[in-house]
Amino acid sequence: MPVRARALPIALTAALLTGACTSSPDEGSDPEEQAAQIVTAAPGERLTLVADEDPVAMAASASRTFFDEAGVVVLVAEDDPAGTLLGASAAVALGVPLLVGADGSGVDEPVLAELERLGTTTVLAVGDAAPAPAGASSSSAASSSAASSSPAGTDAEVIGVPADPAAVAAVLDQELAEADPVAEGGEVAAVAALDPAEPAALRPEGGGAAESSTEAGEADAEGSLPEIEAAEPLEGTLVMTTGTPDALAAAATARAAGARVLVTGGTTDPRASEELITTLAEDDAEHVVALGAGFGAEEGLDWKLATAATGTQLPGGGQLLFPGRMMVALYGHPETGALGVLGEQPVEAAIQRAREHAAAYEPLVDTAVVPTFEIIATVASASAGSDGNYSAEGDVEMLRPWVEAAGAAGLYVILDLQPGRTDFVTQAELYRPLLELPYVGLALDPEWRLGPNEVHLVQIGSVEIEEVNRVVTWLADLTRENELPQKLLVLHQFRVDMLPGLERLDTSRDELAIMVHADGQGGQGAKQSTWQVLHRNAPEGLFWGWKNFYDEDIPMLTPGQTIEQVDPLPELVTYQ
Repeated sequence: MPVRARALPIALTAALLTGACTSSPDEGSDPEEQAAQIVTAAPGERLTLVADEDPVAMAASASRTFFDEAGVVVLVAEDDPAGTLLGASAAVALGVPLLVGADGSGVDEPVLAELERLGTTTVLAVGDAAPAPAGASSSSAASSSAASSSPAGTDAEVIGVPADPAAVAAVLDQELAEADPVAEGGEVAAVAALDPAEPAALRPEGGGAAESSTEAGEADAEGSLPEIEAAEPLEGTLVMTTGTPDALAAAATARAAGARVLVTGGTTDPRASEELITTLAEDDAEHVVALGAGFGAEEGLDWKLATAATGTQLPGGGQLLFPGRMMVALYGHPETGALGVLGEQPVEAAIQRAREHAAAYEPLVDTAVVPTFEIIATVASASAGSDGNYSAEGDVEMLRPWVEAAGAAGLYVILDLQPGRTDFVTQAELYRPLLELPYVGLALDPEWRLGPNEVHLVQIGSVEIEEVNRVVTWLADLTRENELPQKLLVLHQFRVDMLPGLERLDTSRDELAIMVHADGQGGQGAKQSTWQVLHRNAPEGLFWGWKNFYDEDIPMLTPGQTIEQVDPLPELVTYQ
């Protein structure tokens, strides 16, 4: 943790700040003129990043983000769970910032700077942040109510209050509803759920009974909070945070400003949170604040946020493919059953068959199982054809009814390319209209990629990794430009030499989930050996697919055997 300089005693701090920012009111001044001013500030950009690693700095940054002025501020100590939760309750109830960084005798410099910027005249110090009463040690501050007025000629004062719900309620002059104890790890979510219109007193689980002592509840502090002129709530601002404890005070400040705070469950990629995707789409927030150090390391946060804001979700939910789902696919061509089981029946019957295959896996895995079509869009051909490429390209309009019916039924669709003598990008471009649909991915079949003088079934085809990387770039750019959920890119393989140079595969594009799909057929021993060899020769960061052949496998694995015997567990199981 960064070293932070300590400041002067907290009472003197208030005096210094007030001397610079305020003056004493006339004795006969209107009480309304003495009301503490609170002015919120909507972030200036669509996306604002508050990514300090230090909770003291993060709290100050959040205050700068959401407030232009605050005559009253709540202050807590960094390592005081009870005081911090109650301080959050107080800040949200008052509609003022919550700062971190005091121990009863002094405050951290980031706090001083922020108090000065805000023009703060009154500090409510809760728990261990409370200044010690005269003649008492700072360690006893948390158990006594205390007020420390600034020297004569100033208005500033520091009002200390113990981490006791009744004592805090008395200083606020508000009722604080009793809330359920907050479990460890749930602090930020509890703060995010605070409602300024219905104030509640948060307390940590195991931190003592909700009932406060009579003495604490009835203690008459030597200072009192001024009237507060409420600010305009930032209803058009949404804050996303992973929920790490260092963001607690910052989240409270956001809620105090009237912003909505959503906890993403640990993810820093907006596309991974179904709740965030839905909220962004339905609330149409003008401003989004990413709260937490993890967001600073999330590359492409701006375009990922724009994608999430479309509200479009993949079959099975969210906008990221894995982890979180397993796919079970039928493979083939819509116009014939000779190339796989998909074409053995009309589209509606094929959808039902895919669902039945997927349903067999649901009790076997702890994740969503998504029925899938893998449709052969271009078929390797024995004849050169009019274009001379030994590949029969299916018409987009012939494929569209199958693709759209599958999408409407909640299936994912993969378009498979067998390009012959042309290249994969050229063929993929033919199917751009279908690949621009959010539930359609792409598969490359190197077995059917020919060299200039080659024909099919004389040799096993292969493709250089540079050509695959051109597909990666093309498909990732298409996905980002159209603000689409992550797309699946499948690389079919059953021999290492089908994808030479695989270690140089571009896995840097978060728009894609890239998968190696093991297509070997025959005896299970040979298939398992191929599976292990392919894994040993693959780079990190790939996902994996396994194919079960009805006629060629000896024997074909049942769903239970597939789960038990195929290790690591594949994300896609295809049937042909």
